[in-house]
Amino acid sequence: MHSSNRLSTNDWWVCDEPVIPVRGTIIGDQIMLVAGVDVGSTQTKAIILNENAEIMARGIVNTGANVVKAAEKAFNEARKSAKLEEWDVAYTVGTGYGRYKVLFGDTQITEISCHARGANFLFPKTQTILDIGGQDTKGIRINEKGEVVDFCMNDKCAAGTGRFLAAAADVMGISLDELGDVALRSSSALRITNVCTVFVETEIMNHLSKGKKGEDILAGVHQSIAARSVSLIRRVGISPEITFTGGVSLNKGMVHALQEKFGFPINVSDDSQFIGALGAALFALDRASARHDGEPVSSKEEA
Repeated sequence: MHSSNRLSTNDWWVCDEPVIPVRGTIIGDQIMLVAGVDVGSTQTKAIILNENAEIMARGIVNTGANVVKAAEKAFNEARKSAKLEEWDVAYTVGTGYGRYKVLFGDTQITEISCHARGANFLFPKTQTILDIGGQDTKGIRINEKGEVVDFCMNDKCAAGTGRFLAAAADVMGISLDELGDVALRSSSALRITNVCTVFVETEIMNHLSKGKKGEDILAGVHQSIAARSVSLIRRVGISPEITFTGGVSLNKGMVHALQEKFGFPINVSDDSQFIGALGAALFALDRASARHDGEPVSSKEEA
């Protein structure tokens, strides 16, 4: 029989001085809370879940140059929105390329596994995941349990990533948020031949100098990225149940271009940008529950 780490409300006060409980200690009937922090190259996301795997809060900030601070800011943004203190969160898992910079976390798990877990949670029939982030694109094949079967990624070139779209937006003089909506107004997408982020800017400017419509140029940019994404997904296997994750999943023009290339609808959620953080939080919930039940919990990183 293991001892309980559940305290009574009276245990808060000793010698008339408030005692701050150890992080993760459950006070009375307090609900267990856990967090996942996904430190991406462009943005850092945080999710807080309760013991029923319900999302209590979200936080998102630009990563910038200080990765440690970005992780803290995203976590604190989520925590404060739910009116929580740091010690209310029982377990935190860091993920993403900057996962080792989540210094307040309990362990780290790769973004491949976290995206798989998060996608399976939101869309249980998911077989393939397409993750388009700021600097890379990933194709992930998973089984019915949300476990990774195979994956591939393009992290050597910014073509087909959020950075590619950002370059197009800069040349067009519009924000990233507008990009997809403008592309959807196109009636005749132009073919974009350059896949290099640097050279595509020149190609866009050439089209503009010839009087081509901005929406047709941007539709071509989206179709170019969609074609590269489909080629990447073929390496792990195209399935009828594809879930789109990452910040680019918020771009409606990108969703439309991908669905045209695949030939069928793909899964997209309002939380698709947070799926890595969600998966990390779900792993954190497993660990916190096991620790509360007295089971051994490893702090080593999982693949």
